[in-house]
Amino acid sequence: MKAILVAISLLATSLIAQQTHNQYEPPNTPGAGQKLLAQFAGEWDLVKTFFPANGQPIVTRGTCRQYMIQDGKFLQSDFTFINADGTKSTGTGISGFDSKTNRFTTVWYDSRQTTMSIRQSDGTFDGKNIVLWATALDPDQPGRKTVARAHLEQDGRVLVHAHFLVDSSGNERKMIELRMTRK
Repeated sequence: MKAILVAISLLATSLIAQQTHNQYEPPNTPGAGQKLLAQFAGEWDLVKTFFPANGQPIVTRGTCRQYMIQDGKFLQSDFTFINADGTKSTGTGISGFDSKTNRFTTVWYDSRQTTMSIRQSDGTFDGKNIVLWATALDPDQPGRKTVARAHLEQDGRVLVHAHFLVDSSGNERKMIELRMTRK
């Protein structure tokens, strides 16, 4: 009898917890941001240009496969970069949009480093451009201030994604540009 009461109690507790979780984090459906992210899906050839503070830009070629995951809620981007010496490096980005806050959030990790970067928009979205600000993972060491911007050109055949370093006066200097052409 005691075992049956314990089982009923555990079952009731788990049902209440599930109801509480759904109330706490109600499921939602893709919104306006996901519509733009879905336009980024596909196979891309890319040219990455790095603009050093001094010297000539460094150009690297590669490919990218982008696809929607988690029932169309997030965009996963799998990059392969072919370095000048023939070696390859890879990177993965996950991008999402929260229609409650009107914010995009991206996470990036790659084979070059053991760190991850997180960027988030400021809550403004015009339906065409994604603007992401670097988010410090360590608030005691915020690092450099950067902004990234992405948009489609040529009727969706070209995706331009550029990163800018922002100095203390608010001036921006382009650091990296990915120019991606749909295959």
